Amino acid sequence: MDLKAAIDSIWECTNQGIYYPPEWKGKLSVEEGYRVQLGLLDRYLDTGERHAGWKVGLTAKAIQEQIGFHEPVFGFLLERDRRTSGVVISSEELVAPSFEIELCLTVGKSLQGPKVSLQEANAAVTVVQPAFEIVEMRGDFTADFSLALADNVQQKFYVTGEPVPVDGAQADLSQATVEIFINGERVDAASGSNVMGGPAASVAWLANRLADFGRGLEEGVCIMSGSFTRQYPIAQGDVIEASFDPYGKVSAEFS
Repeated sequence: MDLKAAIDSIWECTNQGIYYPPEWKGKLSVEEGYRVQLGLLDRYLDTGERHAGWKVGLTAKAIQEQIGFHEPVFGFLLERDRRTSGVVISSEELVAPSFEIELCLTVGKSLQGPKVSLQEANAAVTVVQPAFEIVEMRGDFTADFSLALADNVQQKFYVTGEPVPVDGAQADLSQATVEIFINGERVDAASGSNVMGGPAASVAWLANRLADFGRGLEEGVCIMSGSFTRQYPIAQGDVIEASFDPYGKVSAEFS
């Protein structure tokens, strides 16, 4: 596989709004899909975009069953795609959107795999924010999983609430709970234990998986830990809210 050719081609397609380009369907392995994704991240950085951190996906059993894939995945976050709680997002900006309910974690020290422990990951967390990830079904995720990885695993925006400083060594993120509301109606509730046993586990998994590609977690990056529940579709006019105990609320509206 000529990875540079794949990165060049998929970068051009992405800039034209072409996702899951047909000429690359069935052509990439999982590892190559990740390498293309990371190559695209480097292209964004070359254009002056700021790398804010990472997302971990498919961390809860409910979303694994919904999507039909049963291992975690990672993608990257750009600062340009951050939105703050209360944001109004135009539905015209989105392609078949859904949302996921997550905690956004900031690490106060660098973590380099491949042997980052759960305890090390937990202790590294210094800030917790209630969050949504806004994802797009830009193509058939399960039909070509490797191309979905290259497409940054559905990432569009991430919406964060107020930051809550924590002592990671003492905080038990697995005990966090959340209630989810759509247009004022409570639709679901879950706990942090749904996220690989606790959101810090996704930080450890991410640090160790990135090591396979010669990368690590730098001090100050944020990590979307993975959804507590399944994805929920978004319709024009929807108002969504998640209330996390003890970390506060996050909301968004879609015009």
